[in-house]
Amino acid sequence: MKNRRVVPFLLLIPFMLVTAAIIAAVINVIVQGLGYIRAFGLTTFTLDYYKEVLKEPGLMKSLLASLRIAFFSAVIASILGTLICAALIRCRKAEGGMLTVVRLPILVPHAVVAVFTVALLSQTGIIPRIFYALGLLHNYNHFPDFLYGQSYSGAIIAYIWKESPFVAYFTLALMKSVGETLGEAAENLGASPVRSFFDITLPMSMPAIAQAFLIIFIFAFGGYEVPLLLGATEPKAFPVQTYIQFQTPDLKDRPYAMAMNGITLILSALMAMLYALLMHRLMKKRGGRA
Repeated sequence: MKNRRVVPFLLLIPFMLVTAAIIAAVINVIVQGLGYIRAFGLTTFTLDYYKEVLKEPGLMKSLLASLRIAFFSAVIASILGTLICAALIRCRKAEGGMLTVVRLPILVPHAVVAVFTVALLSQTGIIPRIFYALGLLHNYNHFPDFLYGQSYSGAIIAYIWKESPFVAYFTLALMKSVGETLGEAAENLGASPVRSFFDITLPMSMPAIAQAFLIIFIFAFGGYEVPLLLGATEPKAFPVQTYIQFQTPDLKDRPYAMAMNGITLILSALMAMLYALLMHRLMKKRGGRA
C-alpha cells in the first residue's frame, strides 16, 4: 500500500527536475540582466542595461520584427487551424488516416520546415518551376520574393504551415464534443450548419483556440531557427539578435544579452496574463467559474 502512494511522487521526479532547471535558468536571466555577474566583476544591480537595450533603435526594430512574425503567424494559423478542425469534424474525418496526415507537420522540426520553405518558395524553387512549366510565369525573377525580406513573410509562411495543424489538433476534442452535442441540437431545431458553427460551436471552442494562439505567439516570438534561416539581414529577429549579443567577445557585455532575454520573458508573461484576464471575463460572462 505504501509503495502505491510513493509511485506517483517518483514519477513526478523527472518533471520536478526539469521544472527546477527552468526556474533556475529564469532566475539566472533576471539576475544577470540586472547587471549582477560576480564572475565577471559585476556586482551592482541596475536597470541601465534594460534602458540601453530599449534606447537602441536597431534592437527596437528587431523587437518589432519578432512581434510582427508572432502576431501574423498566430492569427493566420489560428484561423486556418480552426477551419481545418471544423472541416475534419464536418466530413467525419476526425479519426484515422486523415487526422494522421494533419498531424504530420507538427512532428517536423522547425529547421527542416525552413529548408522545405526555401525549396518551395525561393525564386528557383519547386513552386516557381511549376508555374514556369504551366506558362504562368515567364521569368523566375517575376515570382514574389518571400524569403530574406524585411517583411519576414517566408518565416510567417513556415510557421503557418507548421502551426495550423497544431491548432486543429489542439482544438479538435473540444470542438468535436461541442459540435456533436450542442451543435447538432441546434441543427435539429432548425439552425443551418453555418449558423450552428458560428453561434454555438465556435464560441464554445474559443478557450482552446485562444490557448493555441497564445502558445504559437510566444513560440514564434522566441523562435530562433526559422527567422535565422528565412529572415532578413537587417533587422534581425529579436532572438537572433539576442544570440549574437550573447556571443560578444567582451564578457562584460553579457548583461545586455540577458536583458534582451528578460524582455522576451516579460512580454511572454504579459501575454499569458492577458490571456488569463480574457478567459476570466469570458467565463464570468457565461456564468461559469474561471
